[in-house]
Amino acid sequence: MQLCSPTLPVGAYAYSQGLECAVERGWVRDEASAGQWILGLLAHTLQRLDLPIFARLHQAWQTADLEAARRWNARLYASREAAELQREDRQLGTALARLLADLGLDEAAGWRNAPRVCFATLFSLAAARWEIPLPEAATGYAWAWTENQVIAATRLIPLGQTASQRLLVAAGPAIVSAVAEALTLPDAEIGASAPGLALAGALHEIQYSRLFRS
Repeated sequence: MQLCSPTLPVGAYAYSQGLECAVERGWVRDEASAGQWILGLLAHTLQRLDLPIFARLHQAWQTADLEAARRWNARLYASREAAELQREDRQLGTALARLLADLGLDEAAGWRNAPRVCFATLFSLAAARWEIPLPEAATGYAWAWTENQVIAATRLIPLGQTASQRLLVAAGPAIVSAVAEALTLPDAEIGASAPGLALAGALHEIQYSRLFRS
């Protein structure tokens, strides 16, 4: 619950992962289209890319296979299709590395200044060392991502609080399904393509007025 909390001091509130650009351009404009954007990315990127790699990172930390952890971290980082999305992952990852090191998790210290590090890498490290089983850890990771997207949509569209809660209710079973599918995915099937997200990430860099850093 601590790892999933929006009060985790890593600065996730500052990022929208392209959603701000999608709202600016009218791709996302109301509760229905916000749900399509958020749940669509959950099904087509987190389920097919982030969560399967998260599972492999969790296993690597459990077996003390640092080489595998580095390899899967590099794979996930390289899959971010816009410079802003890479910077977001790096900044969230290094912030979590600093926090975990300060909390006494010495293995995180070496990632504090890494030029390419993903948030999932440090989240999975904490989950493995705190003995959080993989299904629960992956569900928490997906929930934290989804909640942050809904919070961003609430501020950007804007959405009312009831509409935001309806999106989170809809996200519950979608997260359960995404995690179940992701944890069975073989290595050869890991990968995702979200052209709209890539375009939003790139276009956001030149957006005139911005609340978020991605």
